[in-house]
Amino acid sequence: MQQAPEAMTLKVIAHIHTAFPTKFGIPRQSGLVEELRGEIIFTPEYRNPDALRGLEGFSHIWLVWQFSGAVRESWSPTVRPPRLGGNTRVGVFATRSPFRPNPLGLSSVKLEAIEQRPDVGPVLIVRGADLMDGTPIYDIKPYIPYADCHPDAAEGFTGQTRTHHLEVFCPAALWQTVPEADRAALQGVLASDPRPSYQHDPQRVYGMEFAGLEVHFTVDGAQLTVQDITLL
Repeated sequence: MQQAPEAMTLKVIAHIHTAFPTKFGIPRQSGLVEELRGEIIFTPEYRNPDALRGLEGFSHIWLVWQFSGAVRESWSPTVRPPRLGGNTRVGVFATRSPFRPNPLGLSSVKLEAIEQRPDVGPVLIVRGADLMDGTPIYDIKPYIPYADCHPDAAEGFTGQTRTHHLEVFCPAALWQTVPEADRAALQGVLASDPRPSYQHDPQRVYGMEFAGLEVHFTVDGAQLTVQDITLL
């Protein structure tokens, strides 16, 4: 049997554009905030519409991508998941931590539309992505319900770390500064609690960049209060 090489070169086939210029505030998993909109634009070599023939028949797709904001030369066999308080160590292969031997991510997103644009070719419009703006994508595959969905799957330690939701309060005057098309997505991101899970200081003011805005907020118990929204 021919020995496969121990290293391979991956080509970036596309980049995704989202409302998150930085990592802070990005949902911890794909699909948690379905209102989040993203656009996948292919690199020139892969702007052939034939490569997407038949994809319109699927409602969801898998994205294989790079943790471009967390690339390191070294790796650790154990990591500390934020949802376990940031102190408990578990094996890196039992998590979706970005700090891996190969910094690859996997996300399932809703395929809302495929648009043909004269300047960049086919563009995939997706919902529910958990990716930073500009993230490189290495592959796209259809989500196949009968094979990819396992309702009885064991959830490991994530069963005790499910995302909780906050009640979001934002003064009406501030909320009006958010473009209407972005309000539902921002509401969902804030409600899913973007803070590190081990921070509980009600006086601390957090800042998050979202869709050209900087949003400042505090969290006291189960209530998040927006303090300020400004244009970047």
